[in-house]
Amino acid sequence: MHGLRSALVAVCLIGMVGSSVVLVQTTPAPAATTEDAKNWSKKKWAEMKAKWAEEKEKWADCRKQSKDQKLKGKARLIFLKDCMTK
Repeated sequence: MHGLRSALVAVCLIGMVGSSVVLVQTTPAPAATTEDAKNWSKKKWAEMKAKWAEEKEKWADCRKQSKDQKLKGKARLIFLKDCMTK
C-alpha cells in the first residue's frame, strides 16, 4: 500500500515538474475575460489566486473590496479576477 502511494506521489510530482517546464516555454496568454473566468476549474482558480497573492497590496485591496461588497462564491472570484487584471 505504501509503495502504491509513493508511486502516485512520484507521478504527480513528475507531472507538476513537466507541466512547469511546458508553461515556461510557452508564450504568455492574453488576460482571461470574465466569460473565461466563469468556466475556470478550482485548480485554475487556486493557481491564479497564488499568482495574484504575490502582489500583496493590490491583492489585499481587492479582497477587502470584495468583502465590503459582501460578495460570495463565483461572483467574488470573478470580481477578484477583474480587480487583479485592471
